[in-house]
Amino acid sequence: MKRTLICIGLILFILLCSGFSSAESQEKTRTVTDSLGRNVVIPEEVDSVICSGAGALRYLTYLQMQDKIIGVDSIDAGEPAGRPYAIAHPEFQDKPMTGDFKGSGHGSDNLEGIISLHPDVIIKTYESPENVEKEEEKLGIPIIYLEYGDVGVYRDQMYKSLRILGEVMGAEKRAEEVIGFFDNQIADLDSRTKDLPDDRKPSAYVGGVGYYGSVGLESTEPAYPPFMLTNVRNVASGMGADHAQVSGEKIIEWDPEYLFVDLGCKDLAELPNTTIYPELSAGKNNRAYGLLPYNSYTTDQDTVLANAYFIGSVLYPDTFSDIDPTAKADEIYSYLVGKPVFDVLNQRYGNRAFSPLHL
Repeated sequence: MKRTLICIGLILFILLCSGFSSAESQEKTRTVTDSLGRNVVIPEEVDSVICSGAGALRYLTYLQMQDKIIGVDSIDAGEPAGRPYAIAHPEFQDKPMTGDFKGSGHGSDNLEGIISLHPDVIIKTYESPENVEKEEEKLGIPIIYLEYGDVGVYRDQMYKSLRILGEVMGAEKRAEEVIGFFDNQIADLDSRTKDLPDDRKPSAYVGGVGYYGSVGLESTEPAYPPFMLTNVRNVASGMGADHAQVSGEKIIEWDPEYLFVDLGCKDLAELPNTTIYPELSAGKNNRAYGLLPYNSYTTDQDTVLANAYFIGSVLYPDTFSDIDPTAKADEIYSYLVGKPVFDVLNQRYGNRAFSPLHL
């Protein structure tokens, strides 16, 4: 009887301690407010993450938290193409594929695959609030939604998302450093160009800007961030802030002094044979230049900065005389994705980036 009582006492003690331990474990959570204003309860320490949606893994890499990734979308499980963060980290191709990219910001998630990996948190972009709620309920895993933003018009969204991600990952210091890095580059670009008189600001057009795939010279961005950052007179600026498709006749009417071509442009080699290029002053005067594509699974914010410095060096050679655009690009890539990847990127586009096209 005495032994039985002792055993019962030990069992009760173990159960009691287990209860305390369980309660203590449950208490080790915290609440983070995501871009949708949702209060999401996450573990106190986040050690494993799945990125779902365009750009999520890019921002995780900016914050030097890529080692926490345990599952990626199909596009990040494939060839890195023109994405600097993926070129710098080929190990992403070895991660389990937990999402299916279907040609837009987000495709569909492999829910069973996600559950099997037991991530602490899912970072999601480009999804409707309704679908975020539904998926979180199905999975029982906290989802942090981020509005992607950009360096140009939607910079506040971008910075807010970096801060949210920094809070989630315990990388608040790095998040502020990254934001400070962008602010410093933006301020430097602006200071070199803002006070120049209008007669020293030539007009320019950028064509071939990717939009869900390769497109022609008529594809442009009226609020093209590298132009905005360098105070360029963008001939398409009156068309709003969103991506635009313009007619060849309109480009000829604008007749920009300088032409910049996204090297993802469809049929680049055929431009001299089109009805547009031969009619432009920029074409006749050999003022056409190649830019690195920056829309690859949404915007490569690092390439936006790199392109801006090159554009500045072309249009304002005096105020950018101290800048070597390729070296500056590698400085930017090294800081944000961890490696200087300009040469690899340039090779992927026929070594025509940051140089005259001579079409």
